[in-house]
Parts: sequence; structure tokens; C-alpha cells
Amino acid sequence: MTGRTPGDTPEGAPERAPERSDTRLLAPALLFIALVVAAVASLGTPLITSVATTFHVSLDSAQWTLTVALLSGAVATPVLGRLGAGPHRRATILTTLAIVVVGSALTVLPLPFAGLLIGRAAQGVGLGLTALMMGVARDHLPEERGTATIALISVVSIIGAGVGYPLTALLAEIGGVRAAYGFGLFVTAVAFLTAWRSIPAAPEGRSAHVNVPGALVLAGGLFLVLFLAGQRNLWSRHLTVAVILAAAAVLLLCVWTASELRSKTPLVDVRAVRHPAVASANIAMFVGGIGMYLLLTLITRYAQTPHSAGYGFGLTTFVAGLVLVPFSVLGFVAGKLAPRVRTLIDAPALLAGSAVIVGGGFLLFATARSNLAELLVAMGVLGFGVGSFSAAMPSVILAVTPKSETSSAMSFNYVVRSVGYSLGSATGGLVLATGTHTGHLFPDDHAYTTAALVGIAAMTVTALTATALARRRPPGTDPTAATTGAPSQGRSSR
Repeated sequence: MTGRTPGDTPEGAPERAPERSDTRLLAPALLFIALVVAAVASLGTPLITSVATTFHVSLDSAQWTLTVALLSGAVATPVLGRLGAGPHRRATILTTLAIVVVGSALTVLPLPFAGLLIGRAAQGVGLGLTALMMGVARDHLPEERGTATIALISVVSIIGAGVGYPLTALLAEIGGVRAAYGFGLFVTAVAFLTAWRSIPAAPEGRSAHVNVPGALVLAGGLFLVLFLAGQRNLWSRHLTVAVILAAAAVLLLCVWTASELRSKTPLVDVRAVRHPAVASANIAMFVGGIGMYLLLTLITRYAQTPHSAGYGFGLTTFVAGLVLVPFSVLGFVAGKLAPRVRTLIDAPALLAGSAVIVGGGFLLFATARSNLAELLVAMGVLGFGVGSFSAAMPSVILAVTPKSETSSAMSFNYVVRSVGYSLGSATGGLVLATGTHTGHLFPDDHAYTTAALVGIAAMTVTALTATALARRRPPGTDPTAATTGAPSQGRSSR
């Protein structure tokens, strides 16, 4: 089985031979680039306190070094996904990485705080490259290797935060915030050189047009959604303003959806998104993303809470970063195992099982967090569940997606994931704030248990959604459809 599709160059064409001979280096290059952009975008997390003290700004202002990267990433992802579906995918990847490198340089230069925010926004644009890496893998790697590579790209795009967190925290403690951001400049420069040497041109016959007005409307809607998710004080102190902004966000997204349905060159193929498999996968990603990021937030915050609060371990930023190591290691292990498990069970069933595993992590955290070892176990369980969930997600979506639409389809899924993660972080903050008594800096210990129960509910919904999707799939589904682009057996009747 060759996995050849009509968009591929005919067998024996001389221009494809060099790409075939270099595929052994292409997969590591794609994984490295996806890991770098994810790690660099997450640099704001361990450096918020250092940024506040270095630039003499409030912690709320320093929080924007993380928020602005997530915002720019969410806005850039669908645009890059559409550009990546066209003939200029290589140029799009290189240009985007160049923007990330320039942004990384701005974070290192002795500029005021506004310059740092601009640099962080430029770094966040790189988050849109993950879907393009999947498109390259699907077009240029053999079937079996392409499946495994796409799964791992999805995994490393999540565990990248756990990779960069401890190292940047250590650099910040030793050399200050500029040294930590200097690490980001170094790895992004290496990623650019890697892409320059490794990324092949897109197959011939592709075309892609960006619906600029639609992109602007979507950007406005996403900005308001993510902004409102991160502004808890706005909801508590200016509820009327928050409600008006939320209504504006809903209106913009509705206008965008209507324009996409009418457009001959949509930014995202909304009709394809409405396919039962894709819609269910995105719902699972949204709700599951809320739960996954909620637990990650709870564990790291609990570990850094000082003993004076009556609980917690008072870990430094660097040591707290080490708590993420089990998350990253077991997440990567799960990503490696997922393709083998896929030979035994369908991707939706793997999604459901992964959601149950994450729910188990919540249960562990809710019932056993009296010592650091228990937190490490819960973080490891979370990592394994997130890793297998992330590895299974592309298979569900790409099984009903043509090769030429890989980047666009996955970019929409990553926008959904970004919104889910932002809401997960906001949910954790809201529940913990509710459990904080007036005049106290830290919430009561039982507030963490309440937040964990919320997470269990979210993962239950995710597991039920994935289970329903698994039951809808007809028997004999082709497990290789995720890389060949062929529709699964029996889907044509839908």
C-alpha cells in the first residue's frame, strides 16, 4: 500500500527522490520544531514573578507575558493552517519561525516592558506551526511512520511546557529573566536552521487563499474569548462590562461562521468541522482541555504554596518546575505507545480511555496530596493521560480529512484546545478564589478538592463524548486513514 493520493507527484518523478531519501531526518526535525515553539510560548509561566520584579510591574501585568503569547497563537493558528494548505507551506513555516526568532531577540534586548510584550506576542505566533508540521508529515512520510510522527507532534506540542519550565526557571534564578529568555532565542534560532535544511516544498497542485475579513473577525472573537477567560477581576468587579464583551465575542464568532459558510475560500472548512467525527473530537478537545489544564494548574500552584497556609510544600520556581518532569516523560511515553495501542482499539476509544486516566489523576489529587511523592504520581498520571489523548486526537480528525486540508483541520482543533486550556486555567483560579476567605492570601485546602471534583466532571463529559463517537463508527474502520487521507470504510454513507 503506497498511500499515494491524487495530489502526489506520480511515481518515478525525479523531483521526489531527494525528499524520499531525506525522510529519516524529517521526522526528528518536525518533532524538534513543534517542541521548540511549544516550549518557547510557555516561557512566560515560570518567569511571571521575575518579570514583575525586573520591570517593576504588577503580577497581573506580568501575567500578560503568558496571555499575549496564547492570544497571538490562537489568532495566528487558523491563518497559518490555511496558508499551510497551499503551495507556499515551506515559505510560511520559515517566515513564521523568523518572526519567532525576532520576537525572541526582543525579549532579550534591554527594552521596556512593552517591548517584552511585543516579543512574547511574536513568540506565540509559532504555536500555529504545530498543524503545519502534521501536514508535512502526512505528505512526505511513509504511512506507518507518518502516523507515529503525527501522534508525537501532537504530544510534544503539549509536553513542551514541562520541558522548558525547569530549565528556564533555573536560568532565571542564576542569571535573571534575560538569561532565561536568551535560552528561547537560542533554541528558536536552531529551529529556524533546522526548518531551512529539512522542510520540503508542498506537493504540486495545492492552492490556498486567505479570507482576510474572516480572519480579522475570527481574531476579534478569539481575542475577546481568551481575554475574558483570563480576567477574573473583570467578572467580579465589572460584571456588566464582562457580559457586554462576552456578547460581542459570541456575535463576532457567529458572524465569522456565517461568512465562512458563504465563502468560496473559507479560512476553516466549517462544513467539514460539522462532520460528526470532527465535531465530537473538537467537543472532547474543548472540555478535555479545560480539565487537563485545570489539573496542571492545581498541582503546580499547590506545590508552590508555602507551609504557612496550612498545606502545600513551599517549592521554589525551579523545584516546582521539576514537578512537571513526570508529566513530560510519561506524556512522551504514552505518545510512543499510542500507535501500537491503535492497532488494538479505535482512536475514539483511546480518547475515552485517556480521559478516564486523566480523571484518575484528578481523583488521586483530590484524595492524596499530603506529601510530594503523591503530587508527582498525580502529575505522572496526568501526563500519561494527556499524552495518549493528544496522540489519538489527530487520527480521529484526519480520518475524514483530505491530505490537502490537514493543516487547516488541525489548526482549528488547536484553536479549540487553546480556548479550553485558557478556560481551564480561569476555572481553577475562580474555584480557588471562591475558597479564599477575606483577608487571606491563599485558599483553604478544601478549595483544591472542590476544583478537583470539577475536573472529574469535565473528564467524565469528555469520556462520554468520545465513547459516543466510538459507538457511531462502523465496524471495519480503516486505521490507516489518518495518514492516507482516504475516508474510513462506511463513511461515505453519511
